[in-house]
Amino acid sequence: MDNFIKEIKITIKDLLSRKGRSFLTILGIIIGVSGVIVIISLGAGAQSLVLGQITKLGTNLVGVLPGKSDSKGPPASVFGVQIKTLVNRDLEAIKDKNKVPNATAVSAFVSGNTTIIYGKESVDTSFSATDGKYPSVQNVEMSKGEFFTEEDADGGANVIVLGYDVATSLFPNGGEIGKVVKLKSGNNDSGGIPFRVIGVQKKMGTVAFQNQDDQVFIPFSIGQRQILGIDYIQFIRVKVDSAENVKGTMDDITRVLREEHNIKNESDDDFSVRDLADAIKLLTGITDTLRIFLGLMASISLVVGGIGIMNIMLVTVSERTKEIGLRKAIGATSKKIKHQFLLEAIILTVTGGILGIILGILVSYVIALGARFAGYDWEFIISPLSIILAVGVSVFTGIVFGIYPAIKASKLDPIEALRYE
Repeated sequence: MDNFIKEIKITIKDLLSRKGRSFLTILGIIIGVSGVIVIISLGAGAQSLVLGQITKLGTNLVGVLPGKSDSKGPPASVFGVQIKTLVNRDLEAIKDKNKVPNATAVSAFVSGNTTIIYGKESVDTSFSATDGKYPSVQNVEMSKGEFFTEEDADGGANVIVLGYDVATSLFPNGGEIGKVVKLKSGNNDSGGIPFRVIGVQKKMGTVAFQNQDDQVFIPFSIGQRQILGIDYIQFIRVKVDSAENVKGTMDDITRVLREEHNIKNESDDDFSVRDLADAIKLLTGITDTLRIFLGLMASISLVVGGIGIMNIMLVTVSERTKEIGLRKAIGATSKKIKHQFLLEAIILTVTGGILGIILGILVSYVIALGARFAGYDWEFIISPLSIILAVGVSVFTGIVFGIYPAIKASKLDPIEALRYE
């Protein structure tokens, strides 16, 4: 044990005598280890952000989208492809308590981009056209006024609810309730459709990847027919009375829509019914795969760092040929020479690994702080697996790439080594 400690001290002394070269040697390992930790941390933070956005909606919601999909991916409508298989009669069928008994609230949605105008002020934003059940489905809270009712939506009343940011931009001094604004979209070339402001949402931030504060809400029939000029539904959201009844409600909705669409075989479905558990499972699978892929890509830099260590060690063997010959001449065995050079490689990689861990954690923390400052619910997550992986790969790299120079040094003939110039 004393001899081993002595060898470590001698090795560290040799490395410190070549500080510049030693630092450059371990730099690749530092970058590689910190890269692995940062990338895996970013993947975990992004995953927590994605899942957090979904779970904000609640655990007892079911989404109905046009277009067929399988369990491995979303329908094409998610990517902006217009699919017209959901219509108003489907909405009414899902609302029927005799057919879907556990549904407590059902809302249909269509959306688009618009410009909202008040006097000389205008704001480019998006609109969601929905019905009076939306507050119950989405758990909306109002900052001022109230959300429009089912009667307003069914009667096609020209009323509007502003998101918090839109209201602040148009009415910096308040007083928006009762004011008349105009909505202008690409589908109407007039001066815009007038709407009376009846409410302002509380500040909600981003929910399900949509900024709830930077949009406005109008009655469904106006948004569907008058603004967009369509006769189909882009999305239906159903709130279930309890999480335990979600799967049963999904089966009820599927059965109802197959009846409405005269579909006999499951393979002919032209709609998709999903709950949050499905969405979470799908997104978790995607983000986990992405994290593994990125981690493997970052690990490549550790291999590059290992090659750098091997090259430097080979140069060191050449430079210290006389020293090796002298040590062998006075009794050092080939085994001891091999151990010394292998120990140097291991110490370099372990040192690089420790410094890489520290750097990786610091960079991950700064990124998390920046994301939170930008308004994202980003968690600072350092996976123990990433540290184990990074250090394990770095030590393995040091051993693998340190063996060849160590063996080469141990096989030097002492007489030839002493003659080396």
